[in-house]
Amino acid sequence: MRLRINDIPMTLGAGAKNLREAAAEILGVSPESILSVDVLRKSLDARRNRPPFFVYAVVVTVPDSIGIPDSRDRRISLEADQAFLRTPQMRPIRTRKRPVVVGSGPAGLFAALVLARSGLPVLLVERGKAVAERIRDVQAFWEKGEFHPESHVHFGEGGAGTFSDGKLTSRVKNPLTAWVKKILVEMGAPRNILIDAKPHIGTDRLRRIVVRMRQELQDLGCEIRFAANMTDVIVQRGAVDGIVINGREEVRAEQLILAIGQSADDSYRMLHDRGVQLAPKPFAAGLRIEHPQALIDEIQYGPWVGSAELPPAEYALAVRIPDLDRAVYTFCMCPGGQVIGCSAREKGVVTNGMSCSRRDGPFANSAVVVNIRTEDFAGTSLHPLSGLQFRRRWEAGAYALGGGRYFAPAQRLVDFLEGRPTREGMETSFLPGVVPAPLHRALPGFAVEALKRGLAAFNEKMPGFLTGEAVLIGVETRTSSPVRIVRGTDGQSVSVRGIFPCGEGAGYAGGIVSSALDGIRAAELLLESLA
Repeated sequence: MRLRINDIPMTLGAGAKNLREAAAEILGVSPESILSVDVLRKSLDARRNRPPFFVYAVVVTVPDSIGIPDSRDRRISLEADQAFLRTPQMRPIRTRKRPVVVGSGPAGLFAALVLARSGLPVLLVERGKAVAERIRDVQAFWEKGEFHPESHVHFGEGGAGTFSDGKLTSRVKNPLTAWVKKILVEMGAPRNILIDAKPHIGTDRLRRIVVRMRQELQDLGCEIRFAANMTDVIVQRGAVDGIVINGREEVRAEQLILAIGQSADDSYRMLHDRGVQLAPKPFAAGLRIEHPQALIDEIQYGPWVGSAELPPAEYALAVRIPDLDRAVYTFCMCPGGQVIGCSAREKGVVTNGMSCSRRDGPFANSAVVVNIRTEDFAGTSLHPLSGLQFRRRWEAGAYALGGGRYFAPAQRLVDFLEGRPTREGMETSFLPGVVPAPLHRALPGFAVEALKRGLAAFNEKMPGFLTGEAVLIGVETRTSSPVRIVRGTDGQSVSVRGIFPCGEGAGYAGGIVSSALDGIRAAELLLESLA
């Protein structure tokens, strides 16, 4: 008999070696009665006023003869394998029709994988470059300010996630999540992502993983083309009939998965011109904040800081500003990471966070953002592309505040809150570099007011957060897409049959796992349409 046991606390130093004894005590049996122990989940409880400890969920195998344990103990469940119930609905399809997948971020890669494993002759096109070339272009941008319009943090193999912390947390409750992680492990991710409550991979490992996924797809017969920009969609009688690559090459296709990411403004405009229904969508914008990681560790772990078992400390903060009717919250926190320039267009500055697998850098950073409603940028017209112009305005403004060269405007947190300029040097990890600037000019007035009040409130929740060592860097505008490609319950565009929008660019996902899940959904629905 296999049983799931949740909420097993283990103190620092105890380790997983004592799980058998702890599980036996909960079940009321001897440790020898437990035939096997498999860890399903591991999380850290590190509240500042008590010693930190780990919390495990496990599956144990015991002889049927011991009987069913006390059903009143809610920690014990017979539903031991519920996390592993589902794999994608792949079915052998015999067809000469070649589906096209546009974009090689998580949504595109997992969509292509499901289609290729179903035997379809998939074509995957990516406007950016393969990882190795892409890394060189991004490094040239960070080190020299050389911006490549088709090869940067957003465009290229692996999508924007390739230059990130590689977080695998998701609010989406989907039984396929475990399968996504399993595939990532097969491609080289560490096995602990299968059990960690807050799993991450790190940009260094992600770069190798996407190359392995490319090789897997090619072994399955998938054709992959880089530097292949979808510049047009061919529509005949309300259905897709193909795409145009790089303005000259026509590729016929009756099924098209769009996983274009949220930074392909030209693709959104082209789709709008071709009659694909789009809609404006709320998003969030703000700044990046950076602290010394040692300070965050001290705040979060208190007297227990320094334990070798404790990872670099994280935080997640959120407040509501009732009279402004705004929410202010942290997003994409990167312990031991760095803040990076991830401009998506010429003469625009965008920030994001990135970290390697060990998270051993000297700084901790996080986005601090405020919700942006559609009426903030679309007014009463609700034009579907107005959000693109809105964020472009503030990214261009950040470029000007930073003095050009893609340097970012920055200000000490205490100076931002007090409304005074920052004059002395600031310690920051940002690449290519920062320039002291008044950040109240970097965002709309309502967002600046909300951020000031939210940041002050964060210090009440996390004393020590408000410090002279903290630096704010602008601007963070790519939390999610301000555009949605409207689709029906069949996964297809409501206006052009055969187009399956998915991922962040479609406005239905955010982050690696949710984007991968949405790509899988698109592939499953495409297969269903062919059955």
